[in-house]
Amino acid sequence: MSAEAPLFRQTTRQRILAIHFPHLPADRVARSRWGASWLSRGRPDHPPVVFAAKIDNAMRLVALDTLAERIGLKRGQGAAEARAMCPALDVIAADPAADQAFLEGLADWCDRYTPLVALDGKDGLFLDITGCAHLFGGEKALVSDVLSRLFALGVEARATISSSAGLSWAASRHGHDAVIGPEEADRILAPLPVAALRLPAETAAALERVGLREISDLLKAPRAPLARRFGAQLLLRLDQARGRVDEPLSPRLPVPSFSAERRFAEPLQDEAYILELTRHLAKDVRASLERQGEGGRLFELLLFRVDGRVFRVQAHAAVALNDAGRIAALFRERLQAIHDDLDAGYGFEILRLAVLRSERLDPAQQDFSGVPDESQPLAAFVDKVSARFGPDCLMQARFAESHLPERAGGFAPLRDVAALLDAPGLKGGVFPENRPLRIFAHPEPVEATAEVPEGPPRSFNWRKTRYRVARAEGPERIAAEWWIDGEDHPTRDYFRVEDQEGRRFWLFREGLYEREVSSARWFMHGVFA
Repeated sequence: MSAEAPLFRQTTRQRILAIHFPHLPADRVARSRWGASWLSRGRPDHPPVVFAAKIDNAMRLVALDTLAERIGLKRGQGAAEARAMCPALDVIAADPAADQAFLEGLADWCDRYTPLVALDGKDGLFLDITGCAHLFGGEKALVSDVLSRLFALGVEARATISSSAGLSWAASRHGHDAVIGPEEADRILAPLPVAALRLPAETAAALERVGLREISDLLKAPRAPLARRFGAQLLLRLDQARGRVDEPLSPRLPVPSFSAERRFAEPLQDEAYILELTRHLAKDVRASLERQGEGGRLFELLLFRVDGRVFRVQAHAAVALNDAGRIAALFRERLQAIHDDLDAGYGFEILRLAVLRSERLDPAQQDFSGVPDESQPLAAFVDKVSARFGPDCLMQARFAESHLPERAGGFAPLRDVAALLDAPGLKGGVFPENRPLRIFAHPEPVEATAEVPEGPPRSFNWRKTRYRVARAEGPERIAAEWWIDGEDHPTRDYFRVEDQEGRRFWLFREGLYEREVSSARWFMHGVFA
C-alpha cells in the first residue's frame, strides 16, 4: 500500500460523521488537572479559563471554556480587558502543539468506529462510517455511543451524521440534528448562517452586508450573480453541503488492507493473554490474506485503553507472511522490547491486528530433500532481531547509480530478504579487480610529485609519512554525472600505485590540466590488502 493515505470520496451512499470539540484546549487542561472523568463528575469550583496568545503585538484570547463564554468573553478580545471584566480569570498561554497532539489522540480513539478518520482543522474530525453503523446498532446509537464515551473521558463534543461532510460540519457547529437523512439537506441548511458553509471570514462578512445572512437566502438567489460577485467558492461550498458535488477527504493514516479485532467485556491487562489473542487475530488475518493470495509485510497491533489512549505497535516482516505463528512471534518480540513503555493502565478494551502493507505471495511446495528454502532461516532471524532491537539495527550494502566511488555504494536498513539474496555479491557476482578492498568515505588530501603533469606520482606524503612509488598503473578517468546540478566535481584520474615496500594505494589527481585546473591536487581514496 502506498505510504500516502488514499482519498475516499463522497457519494450519495456515503455517510459522514462530523465531530466538533468546541472547548478542546479547556478540555485538555481540565483532564490534566482533574482527571479524565471530570466532566461527568462535575467541575470543581474554579474561575473561568481562557487561553491567550500574542496577536498583532497584543495578548488576545484565542480559546475559552464554557464559563468564560457565559460571562460574555469573546475570542479576539484583549487579555487585559478580559481581566478587567473578571479579575479572577485564569489566563493560560495557548499551546497549539499540545492541542494538536490532543486532537490526534482523539482521532486515534475514533479508530474504534472506522479506520477512515480525517482531521478537520484544529477542533474537529470527520469519520466515514459508511457500512459500519449497523455494528453499533444504527446511526443514532453510534452517535449516542460516541458522545457518551467522550463525555466519560471529559471531552465535550457535538456530532452529526449526514450524506456530505459539509452538511455534517454545518449541523455539528450550528444545528441540533444528530442524524440527517439524504433528502433533508435543504431543510437543515436553510435556517443556518452563511458562515456554516465553511466560507472565508471576509466572504461571510460581505454576504451579511448585502443582507444574505442565512443559507435560505442563498438558495433563493440566482446563482450566476452570486458567482460573479462573491466567487465560485461560494457555490462550491453550497453544492458540497447539499451533497451535489463530491468532496474528497483524506484519512490521516493509511487504511489497512486487512484487519481483525476483538472487543472485551472486561478490560484486559495480562501481556500473555494479549499475545494469545494476537495469535488468534493472526489466524483471522491469515484467512483474508490467503483468499487474496497475498502476504503481509507490515503489521500493526492497536491496543485501545479504557481511558482513551491508543497504543500502536508495528512489526516489519523481511518476507511476505501469512503464517499466524510467525506473525504472532513478531509481536512477542516487539512487546518484550517495549515492555516498559506499554502501560496497560486500567486495561485494554479493544485489540486489533491490521495489515498495513502486503504483496503477492505465491504458494511454494517443499521438495523431498527436506532442505528448507534458504530465505526462510535468514528471514526468521531478521524478523526476530528487527522486532527486538528496531528495524534499523541490521544494515545491508547497496549500490547506487553513480560513477564517483564514494557515492556508488553505501548501507541501508535491511527490509527485504529477497532483495538481499538477489544482490550481486550473493549471486556469485565479482567486484571489479581494480578496486581496493577499502575505499574511504571521504578522499583524503595528499602531497604528491609527478615527473610529467598528467603522469603517475613518483612520491607522496600521506598522514605525515612519505612514500616512494615503485610501480604505477593508470590513469583511469572518472567524471561525475552530468545530470546532477549544483555540484562541482572536476574530472578525476585514478592511479594504482605500489611503494618500495610493497604497499598498494589508490590515488587520484583532481582536474584536467589547462582545461579544468591550473595546478594539480592529489587525494588518497583507498588502500589494497
